[in-house]
Amino acid sequence: MIIFDSLDKININEPCVVAMGNFDGIHRGHRALIEQAVNDARSMGAASAVFTFSENPRNILAGHKVVRNIVYPEDKIELIRELGVDFLFSVPFDEYLMKQTPDEFTEDILAGKFHAVETVCGFNFTYGYKALGNADTLKEAGERLGFRAQIIPAITDGGETISSTLIRKKISEGNVERASQLLGRNYSIKGIVVHGNHIGRTIGFPTCNITVDDSMITPANGVYFTYCHVDGERCCSVTNVGNKPTIGTYDKNIETNILDFDRDIYGHTVTIEFLKRRRTERKFSGLDELQSEIDRDKAAARNYHMANGPVMGS
Repeated sequence: MIIFDSLDKININEPCVVAMGNFDGIHRGHRALIEQAVNDARSMGAASAVFTFSENPRNILAGHKVVRNIVYPEDKIELIRELGVDFLFSVPFDEYLMKQTPDEFTEDILAGKFHAVETVCGFNFTYGYKALGNADTLKEAGERLGFRAQIIPAITDGGETISSTLIRKKISEGNVERASQLLGRNYSIKGIVVHGNHIGRTIGFPTCNITVDDSMITPANGVYFTYCHVDGERCCSVTNVGNKPTIGTYDKNIETNILDFDRDIYGHTVTIEFLKRRRTERKFSGLDELQSEIDRDKAAARNYHMANGPVMGS
């Protein structure tokens, strides 16, 4: 897959089927849309392409982070690559694009730069200045400019439309199981293992701590059954997300106990794959009560992993 990170760098000379959208979760709905573009491109003898923005336009327009990411930018690229896409146009939502009329976008970008013979987008796709363009105007532009506009209807699961907004809601509520169902893979976060306060080690619960990335959506505070990916190994684990109310006042952090694991991994990057929430975070009367509850958490996690074995891949 060839990646272009600005419109100025795009210099292709072959017809393309272009999937368009924010694709900020690469969830099941996004994958269905991109797969449609890839399959159509192959049947037409054209190249397949994805057009998206390197930052959510809502964040650019607001001037600050209002939409948290579900996947890291580098993981978004890899997930798109795995779908067999030929070109990825991941460009900034800058003033040029912000002020383009819908007609300018279809004429200058879709027809001019992308050589689109087909576009594929969701039913709620908008484009152009003040989002004045929509599925209907895209179809009209396609008829005028010589490309077909494929509009993908809502993809539903259990009566709910799969969307990044819904997935963020489920994650923020702690319902990581439902979020994973909607994503089509286990929800995960990653970070570099840093030194904590080491209290966990003194009560028999050594953990690897990662700091919360403010750009990412994080689960509700609580204890979760998880997998921890470290140095290419997928390990059974139990993870606490929260503020450690029993031992003081802390910023939200994520600490994971890897079962039957005692290697020093400070400075390593780990990925935490969330499987199921066990309980909410609460304040205990002291370290003794905390340790007793942690022992129960570990036992429950061990039973969960033994009963379930490997689940949905990340």
